[in-house]
Amino acid sequence: MGTRGSSDGVSRNSSAILKQTVREALEATLGDLVDLSHGIHEHPELRFEESWSARGCVDLLERNGFAVEEGVCDLPTAFRATAGSGEFEVALCAEYDALPGIGHACGHNVIAASSLGAGIALSSVADELGITVRVLGTPAEEGGGGKILMLKRGGFDGVHVAMMVHPAPIDFLVPQVLAVTHFIVEFKGKEAHASAAPWEGVNAGDAMTIAQVGVAHLRQHLHPGEQVHGIVTDGGEAPNVIPGSTTGHFMCRAPTVDQVADVDARVKRCFEAGALATGCSVTFQEVSPTYSHMETNATLIRLYRENAESLGRTFALDDEGIPGPTLSTDMANVSLTIPSIHPLIAIETNGAVNHQSEFANACVAPSADEAVRDAALAMAWTAVDAGSSEVTRRELIEAATRR
Repeated sequence: MGTRGSSDGVSRNSSAILKQTVREALEATLGDLVDLSHGIHEHPELRFEESWSARGCVDLLERNGFAVEEGVCDLPTAFRATAGSGEFEVALCAEYDALPGIGHACGHNVIAASSLGAGIALSSVADELGITVRVLGTPAEEGGGGKILMLKRGGFDGVHVAMMVHPAPIDFLVPQVLAVTHFIVEFKGKEAHASAAPWEGVNAGDAMTIAQVGVAHLRQHLHPGEQVHGIVTDGGEAPNVIPGSTTGHFMCRAPTVDQVADVDARVKRCFEAGALATGCSVTFQEVSPTYSHMETNATLIRLYRENAESLGRTFALDDEGIPGPTLSTDMANVSLTIPSIHPLIAIETNGAVNHQSEFANACVAPSADEAVRDAALAMAWTAVDAGSSEVTRRELIEAATRR
C-alpha cells in the first residue's frame, strides 16, 4: 500500500505526487483516446448494436493492462474491465451508442474516451491507493436502459463510486435529470379504399391524431418539469388507403419516478381514447425500464469541481443558481444505489445544443478532444482525492453499502 499510512490516508504531498503520476499516464495515452473518440464518432451504432465501439474500447483497455470481460450481464456489447485489487472500488461508465439519423449528436464518443482515459490513468496508482478500478462499458443509454439492466444483473456489484462526464455547450455540475419512460404505441384498425368505400375501414391514422390532440390538451395540466414528446413512426402506406395500423414512439418525463408514472398513465389514457373513438385496438410496448431521477453525491461533486477548476473549468451558472439543462439518463438509476456524479463538460458548439447535427460535428472538434482530456483527468483526480482520505473513502463505502 506504499504511501498510505496516516490516519487520514495519503499525505497532501504524496497525493500531489499521485496526481502527477495520473496526469503523466493520461498524457501517455491521450493520442489513443482521441483516436478512439473519433473512431466511435465515425462508426455510429444504435442501442445494443455497438459492436465496433465496444471492441475499440476493449482493445485499448487490454493494451493498457486491464483484464476485460465481454458480454457481461447478458448484453453482447457490455463489458467490465478491471485493474487493481483494493477494497475501494471506483467505476467509470463508458457510453458509446448513437442516435438514429444524426449519429453522435449527444457526444457519447467523448464520454467513452474520457471514461477510459480516467480508468487507465487511475490504474497507474491503484496499488498505491488501495483501489480497484473498473471501466464499465454500458450500452444503450439512448432509450435502452443498459445501465439499469446491468445494475439489476449484478454489473455494478461491489462498486462504491460511479462517475461519468457528459459533453454539452456549458460546464455544469448538477443538471436537472428527469425520470423518463419510453414506450411504443400501436393502433390496429382496418384498411379500405379511401374514396370508394371508406366506411368499410377502421382508421388507425385517426386514432393517432385523436390521441395526439388529447396529449396536446393534457400539457396544459402538467406540473412544472413534466413533459411528453414523441414521433409517429408509421402513419400508413398510401393516401388512398385507410390506414390499418399506425405506430408511434413516445417519452414521458417528470422530476421523480412517482410523478413520471402518473404522467405515463395519463398519456396512455389519451391513446386509449383514440382507440375508443375510432374502434381501433391499441397496444403498448415498453422500450426500456423506467429511468429514475438522479441523486448527485455531494462529496464527489465537490471534489470533481475542485479538480475541474484546477484545469480551467468554471461553474458560474451553478453558483448563480441558474437551473441546469434538463435531461434524462440511466446513470440516474445507478445514483440511487451507488454514490455517483454526472456533470456536464463544455465543448465549443457555436450555439448548437445536444441532439442537433451541428453538435455531432462539434464532438470531434479540438474542444471536444480537450474535453476528453479534462474530463478524464478531473474524474481520475477526484478518485485520487476520495481514495486518499480514509474519512472520505469510508463515507463513500458506507453510503454504497447502505443503499
